[in-house]
Amino acid sequence: MQFYMMKKKFFLPLMLSGLVWFSSCDSNDDNGTGTARMEVRMTDAPGDYEEVNVEIKSVQIHREDGDTESGWITLDEIHPGIYNLLDFANGRDTLLASAELPVGHISQIRLILGDNNSVKLKNGDEIALKTPSGQTSGVKLKIDAHLEDDVTYMVLLDFDAARSVVPKGNGGYNLKPVIRTITQAIAGGIKGKVTPAEYKPGIYVISAANDTIGGFANESGDFLIKGVPAGTYRVEFITEDDAHNLTVENVSVSQNQIKDLGVVELPQE
Repeated sequence: MQFYMMKKKFFLPLMLSGLVWFSSCDSNDDNGTGTARMEVRMTDAPGDYEEVNVEIKSVQIHREDGDTESGWITLDEIHPGIYNLLDFANGRDTLLASAELPVGHISQIRLILGDNNSVKLKNGDEIALKTPSGQTSGVKLKIDAHLEDDVTYMVLLDFDAARSVVPKGNGGYNLKPVIRTITQAIAGGIKGKVTPAEYKPGIYVISAANDTIGGFANESGDFLIKGVPAGTYRVEFITEDDAHNLTVENVSVSQNQIKDLGVVELPQE
């Protein structure tokens, strides 16, 4: 999860102007509808080819224990395209899709593949990869995880290119994806309530390296800063006139926790 890299003197005027591109750090409205952030990333184990190109069209998550079609949710922030799996070997990965999902149990993930799949051999020959008819509805993988409210999770799809490309006797190749899934919480958050709420402070969560995630409180003073990786931070509350600023030091966040600061009382004149 990357931080928003902003200097405070630049960040504050933008935030106070109400620009909506800080919506990923918006406040919690306490309406009882819990959601978690899900990212689906892809990595690869090296294969003995120049390229293994796979077309990803859609990524879906199943929220029920069975396999009913009604249980599938399509991740709405999708990056479709043709991916060379070997670009993501040796620890590299890429973001395929992400979404806000309802809290609760998820059982499977499904990749919807296109027809533009190919393998490029060491001798330079490029050959189309045929997908078995049984996978026309998508490649289904078990994940079995529970999503907690406001926590950010990652599903890592570890594609084994070497085992996924299967030679046929006629010189052709089939694509039979062999994928290992790893699901883990990767970021928590910080919440609380500022008082007096009418001060409407900008809220900065700042790491030891001075990387900053920003947000603001709602009209009632409630705030929730999501996507905070595990670590220790200082949290600065900066008002427009600088007359009611406050800093809270040594705020520890774990990757699967929303740290509650409780009521934060800002200095008053």
